[in-house]
Amino acid sequence: MTDEKVRAEKEVVIEPLGSRALEFAQRAWRPTGSAVAVCLALMLMVHVVNGRNGLTVWNKKRAEDLQLQAEIDKLKRDNAQLRDHVERLKSDPDAIEHEAREKLHYAKPNEVIVAMPPAAENQGQPAVGK
Repeated sequence: MTDEKVRAEKEVVIEPLGSRALEFAQRAWRPTGSAVAVCLALMLMVHVVNGRNGLTVWNKKRAEDLQLQAEIDKLKRDNAQLRDHVERLKSDPDAIEHEAREKLHYAKPNEVIVAMPPAAENQGQPAVGK
């Protein structure tokens, strides 16, 4: 009978500890789960904003894309302008003459070209005396 009594006391002592732990786990599960979910959501948010393909990188790429598109548009306009200039030089004698006179400094027979020195930068300033 003594063994049965000891066993019964042990079961009584162990049972309240087990049930208390179970109650604590049941009560703490929700707040702990909520805290873990909030931490995971915050980590995900940080990754979405600052990650390798996050919003900050996306904004930089978008700005770079807009800048490159503007550069492409400018180059297209320049190409069209140069293409028109080439066509004029191929077909318009006046354009050829203008180009020869301005850029190559050619002259017609019996014409004299006088080259002027470049304008001085300090033309309007008085000279400093000695």
